[in-house]
Amino acid sequence: MNKIYILAILLVSTLAMAQQDVTVSILDAETKKTIPNVSVTLQNADRNFKITENTNNQGKIIFRNIAALDGYKIVFEGNNDYFENSSNLFDIRSNQNPTITLLLDKYKTELLNEVILSNVSTAKINQRDAEVSFELKATEIQEIPVEGRDITRVLYRLPNVTQATGFYPEAPNVSINGINGLFTSYLIDGMDNNERFLGGQKFAIPSGFVKDITVLTSNFSAEYGLTGSGVIDITPRSGSNNFTGEAFFITRPGPSIDGTSPFAQRDLSGNQVKNGFARYQFGAGVGGALVKDKTFYYFNFEQTTDVKDNLLNVPALGVVETIKGNNSFNYFSSKIDQIWNAKFRSSFRANIGLINVERQGGGLEGGATFPSAGNTQERNSILLALKNSYSFGKISAETNVLYSRFRWDYANPQNQNTSQVVVLGTNDETLAILGHPGYVFNALENTIQLQQKIKYYANNHTIKAGLNLISGNHELLGGGNPNGNYTVKLTQAQIDDIKNNGVGSRLDIQDIPSNATVTNYNVELRPAQFGTTQNIYSAYLEDLWSVTDKLNITLGLRYDYDNLSKGGSKKGDFNNLAPRFNFNYKLNSTSSLRGGYGIAYDKINYAVYSDALQQNTKSADYRMQLQEFIRLGILPENTNIDAITFNGNSSANLSNVTYLQGPSSDQLQDQREGAFSNERRILNPNGYNNPYSHQISVGYQVQINENTLFFADAVHNRGENLFRLRNLNAASEYPIDPENVIVRTAEEADATRPIPIVNGTATINGQTITGVARNVVVSETEGKSRYYALSLNYQKLRGNDTYAYRLNYTVSSLKNNTEDINFRPQDGNNYGDEWGPSINDRTHNINGIFNYYPFKGTTVTLAGLLQSGQPINRIPLGFGTTDLNGDGSGFGEAYVGNSDRFPGESRNSDRLPWSTTFDIGLQHQIKISTSNTIEFRADIFNVFNAENLSGYSNNATQSNQIQAGSAASGLFVQRNAAPPRQFQFGIRYLF
Repeated sequence: MNKIYILAILLVSTLAMAQQDVTVSILDAETKKTIPNVSVTLQNADRNFKITENTNNQGKIIFRNIAALDGYKIVFEGNNDYFENSSNLFDIRSNQNPTITLLLDKYKTELLNEVILSNVSTAKINQRDAEVSFELKATEIQEIPVEGRDITRVLYRLPNVTQATGFYPEAPNVSINGINGLFTSYLIDGMDNNERFLGGQKFAIPSGFVKDITVLTSNFSAEYGLTGSGVIDITPRSGSNNFTGEAFFITRPGPSIDGTSPFAQRDLSGNQVKNGFARYQFGAGVGGALVKDKTFYYFNFEQTTDVKDNLLNVPALGVVETIKGNNSFNYFSSKIDQIWNAKFRSSFRANIGLINVERQGGGLEGGATFPSAGNTQERNSILLALKNSYSFGKISAETNVLYSRFRWDYANPQNQNTSQVVVLGTNDETLAILGHPGYVFNALENTIQLQQKIKYYANNHTIKAGLNLISGNHELLGGGNPNGNYTVKLTQAQIDDIKNNGVGSRLDIQDIPSNATVTNYNVELRPAQFGTTQNIYSAYLEDLWSVTDKLNITLGLRYDYDNLSKGGSKKGDFNNLAPRFNFNYKLNSTSSLRGGYGIAYDKINYAVYSDALQQNTKSADYRMQLQEFIRLGILPENTNIDAITFNGNSSANLSNVTYLQGPSSDQLQDQREGAFSNERRILNPNGYNNPYSHQISVGYQVQINENTLFFADAVHNRGENLFRLRNLNAASEYPIDPENVIVRTAEEADATRPIPIVNGTATINGQTITGVARNVVVSETEGKSRYYALSLNYQKLRGNDTYAYRLNYTVSSLKNNTEDINFRPQDGNNYGDEWGPSINDRTHNINGIFNYYPFKGTTVTLAGLLQSGQPINRIPLGFGTTDLNGDGSGFGEAYVGNSDRFPGESRNSDRLPWSTTFDIGLQHQIKISTSNTIEFRADIFNVFNAENLSGYSNNATQSNQIQAGSAASGLFVQRNAAPPRQFQFGIRYLF
């Protein structure tokens, strides 16, 4: 209640809005020298906005604290020395500080190419700083073929951004600089939009509420932090004096007309779908002025429904039936802007997302999960941002407050208070899965963000400073089923009775005979909700120094502290000072050199902390095991066992129980003490160092003409303190001789552990105990990565031509010795053998978008994406097991590094073939009145129906990136492929 009360006060008393500046340089067209003391106006016709300033002694003006809108223009009305002139229209995104150059003609009446009057926005190079960033505007997003209006699927079109391989279906599908997508920072209007349990967006903003998208990949301002990867910042749409809007309907008919593929595809949530899949989307957006020139609004709602079929196929019970399901994605967004006066404006933004991904039973190819065991994954979010910007004298400032709420219920059961029942046949085959999903994962995050930003303008210096607090309260209800999970085995007579009673797909746990033989009963012993509050404090100071009219130098310093870094120690990681330095040297009015160096610290994913709580215990036996690690020097001598342990989830297993009459968790609490575990975790007694990266870049930009530019950037990022796992009770290393492979048994491996494990027990100080763990795991921050890239970009806007295009080629390399917060080495704790290409490493990435406008209202867009193959991890084949060293970590096809590799192969030593995808978008608009237009659109994805085994968003455990056998064997099992040719059709009404 206290937090709610504080939040209410903040919402009333604090306001904010994103800060943007526009720097204008006025030059003599002939001499290219700066012109001091001339009067220039910045205006925006849609908002009836005008502001006039005079140039300083460097011929520059800084228009301060400008709203992020489209349609600005610089106007010089002329004087006794120079003719009047204007810039082309230009747009400003969130937290952008563009530089505009205007050439004034003293001797001629005709204007130069750089300043021809036009209603078309022009391409502009960055002559202000060394920020390596890339942008897509709303009009460009609307022209690019994109599935389901999902903006993340257009980000692959930008340099240094690739489609990511994740470690669970819903993992973020974009990778910046090859880094795990969990560490990307997502912002809306410069404010937080990060789900902090694992990572990714809280609110998946739809394209209808997007003005533009900016991706910052390197050398960004000290104002940005909490990521060693990159930043995706979305500027939302705003209203104007003009009443405008849209309404749309889109359908993806699905397999009925798509190209054929034997492999399942993925819906917008990342989950697999196959037969009967179809998508229907509709929505509307409207914007305008409540009070002309003063109060503006924009509202947007979009809804998506996926229809999908699963097959329930259990011949032994006489059940072969199609089970229909639905996914539902609902997004509501609104923004209201209030201009109080020329120096004070306010804004309020609300985003609400309701996502339901149904697991209706059955399976893609057939399954035994009955509808009674159906459940729904829910990802619901609320973001409320209240904002205000103001200026006085040489100071501009903003004060921001954001409240957000994110609930992730991974499996909300149709039957909440029931047991799960797995029904086995006479040969131990699975006949049915009924009731509860069998586990609980229900995470809730309530977050408050407070920002204070200030800028001071002093002659040739722009000094900005800021404070930021993000306080997120995390709660998790997780673990096993508190109602118990039963595995029962039926006789043939019992199977026949069920088959003959005609219950069919309606089979539920009450239909199983009460005298069924229970082979196992499992129940959660601590069905409790627990968590903590994560506080992240940040501060920064930065000076943009205009040394001359050609040279800008930026000096910055940022500091971050994350209280989760304390872990199980007495203090956290307080030394996160991050210097930033960059320069931008203007070679002439159309070209510049830029470069710089900076350190960027990352946040700590709450899952690191949560896993250490959930998979932990304070039992006496476990504490004795940890005390032995201290004696052996494996844990520090000053380790506080109370600080590193927690009573997390635990379950009991019994076999001699009556069906549906198993004892409750309260009746089995004594089993917590002596329960043996294969793996437990602890909080790190040394705490956690925040991951960080050294970011170095150098680049060249040239503006060939008003609509065409070329730029090249070389980037090097050095990741340090990356998360990975260390096993305190690891089996000894067991190098495998490729010429003479000898498999070590699990018993032999267990005998080599610091605390040997024998038949689920350990002997410590002469006492044999059972409540220990075979593996005691702790998260550490010792990983490293090295990224090198050269990006070449050529961009031409339409201007007055009938075509436009973007071309990008990036050659890159990323190597690391950890991929994920749950990464572990294949052999003991030997991370020396883990250095290799990242799972998301690309060597070559070629991206092209070509727009052709054959006649008024028609757009044809061809988008091509060519990528060299993703790495393959080669696992053992032909040895009777994939666990060659017997340590128990070579389980199947898990990709986080813990699978043993084929003897003689290094990590990720092989490559998939190239991926080549071409998409086409056809769009035609018909004007039905001056302000009303109907747009018809058809998109064809993968138009040449290429079978791409690489280069697409996928879940690692289902991908082709895991193959058995050596690279030399050529063995290859095709598990998945990118989508075949697909069609999407839409109609949109614009007014």
